[in-house]
Amino acid sequence: MSPLPEIPAVLSEIIESKREQVTTEQSATPLADLEAKASDNEPPRDFFAAVTENPRHPTMAVIAEVKRRSPSAGLIRPEYDSDSFKPELIAQGYSNAGASAISCLTDQNFFGGSPAFIHQIKQTVDLPVIRKDFIIHPYQITQARAIHADAVLLIAECLTDTQITDFIAQITALGMTTLLEIHSESNLHRVLPIIESTQPHHHNRILLGINNRDLTKMTTDLHHSVRLKALVPDHINLVTESGIKTPADLQTLKTAGLNIALIGQHLMATKNPGQALADMLNSQ
Repeated sequence: MSPLPEIPAVLSEIIESKREQVTTEQSATPLADLEAKASDNEPPRDFFAAVTENPRHPTMAVIAEVKRRSPSAGLIRPEYDSDSFKPELIAQGYSNAGASAISCLTDQNFFGGSPAFIHQIKQTVDLPVIRKDFIIHPYQITQARAIHADAVLLIAECLTDTQITDFIAQITALGMTTLLEIHSESNLHRVLPIIESTQPHHHNRILLGINNRDLTKMTTDLHHSVRLKALVPDHINLVTESGIKTPADLQTLKTAGLNIALIGQHLMATKNPGQALADMLNSQ
């Protein structure tokens, strides 16, 4: 196996917790049980096509995120800290506003998410849903399909080259889309050859995410995506993530040729996330 990259300090605690969680979950639910459940589920919705071929808004395909809390910001809104938190209603608002897909946090310990949220969302809206979590083991990928996910986030900073290659193959074999996320330019250079070597065999089911958050300073800069886009071949579909707050931000990204955006915390911080998304998109 290729050597594990140096994991940023902000992610180390989360990854260590996730290793323990996966061990516990494997003991509680054998892989064979997950595989049976995954095979019984309805086939995945086409996340890739939803954001690249059939976006629901003419100027920007938005992956709108259901996110309850974060390690840096804590609980995003006070009312989210109760059983009244309804991810499916938030997703419905996003769908009504023109979102092309939904991102759902499933990590409980650090983000207040739940695997159950995905099924709740999919019972309410017709949009595809990506499982956003810290994927470090193939068990979690089978688990993603078992909990009705249509796509899976992989974070390059947490994975070796071999893991990225193997995980993409597993995600694709299960009929899902991969969103491979990088934060730094060095990781961009690391994953581009993997994507290039993998895509012909996987029918271009890979999205490359550029996260605008600097994991050393925990600041965001939209121009990070703009700068790195110049280093990416045109045939690779890019998703710009983090720090998108205003219609002007969307216009900046659109002008730079970035047509898919993942927007989360800004929307979730408002009283009506769906209306906040509608306001952003309708100003384009």
